[in-house]
This record gives sequence, C-alpha cells and structure tokens, in this order.
Amino acid sequence: MFRTLSDFISDITGGHREAAAFDESDYRLAAAALLVHVMSIDGAVTPEERDVLKTILAGRFALDEAETEQLVELAIAKDAEAVDLYAFTSVLNRALDEEGRLRIVEMMFEVAYADGGLSEFEDNLVWRAAELLNVGSRDRIRIRREVREETEGGDTPV
Repeated sequence: MFRTLSDFISDITGGHREAAAFDESDYRLAAAALLVHVMSIDGAVTPEERDVLKTILAGRFALDEAETEQLVELAIAKDAEAVDLYAFTSVLNRALDEEGRLRIVEMMFEVAYADGGLSEFEDNLVWRAAELLNVGSRDRIRIRREVREETEGGDTPV
C-alpha cells in the first residue's frame, strides 16, 4: 500500500526523487567529479584510492552506501565528459564559502595520497583546481603538508 502511494506521488511530482538527487548544479557532484579526476589523473586507479574516495564522500556529505555509489558513478560520467576544471570549480565557488573551498582542496589531497604518494600530475591538478577555487598557494601548501603528515603517520585521512 505504501509502495503504491509512493509511486503515485512520484508520478504526480514528475518522477523519482533519487534521479534528481545529484543534479548539474549540486556542489556534491562537482566535488566528487574533481575527486574522481584526481583519482584517475595518474593513469592508475587503486582500490585504496577508490575506498578513500567513497569514505570521504560518504562522511562529508552524510550519504549512505547506495547514495555514495550513485554519486561516484555520476561523477565518473561527469569527469569523462568534462573539457576543463572550470565546470566543477564554478559550481563549488557559487555554493561554498572559503572554509568549504579549503575543505575541497584537502579532500583532493586525501584522494591523491591514498595510494601512498603524490604524483606530479596529482599535485599539478590540485594546484590548478585550488587556483580556480581561489585558494591561495600558502593554504594549498599547508593543506598538502598536513595531509601528507597524516598519511605518513598511518592515520586514515577522512
């Protein structure tokens, strides 16, 4: 009975809520796409990177496992069709304050260090994204150092 009522309400409102959970202007999708780009920029996606990506997204955006999977799949598709970083950073700039943008840079470094090190491709990508997010060099370098120290210290970055 509840399923029928739910289907009826979905039909009236124009579809399922899940389909619109992460639309084009959702900052979570933009952030996830940047993280996917970091994960894949060095040409090898490790299980550790994918696990850290999912942990970060689930923890920071309060998502359950199914929502996290959906967000990762959408982010992979968005990253594949993107021609530059601006499509993602412009959404993040509109949605986030300075603290939020700093957190995005931190998340990017956490994914980059997930496989045990930071490649020059990953570092360059985070630098370019940070510039587009109006995060200064001083903050970016500080965040990189903090994440590296956490990673080398054996702590799992989240």
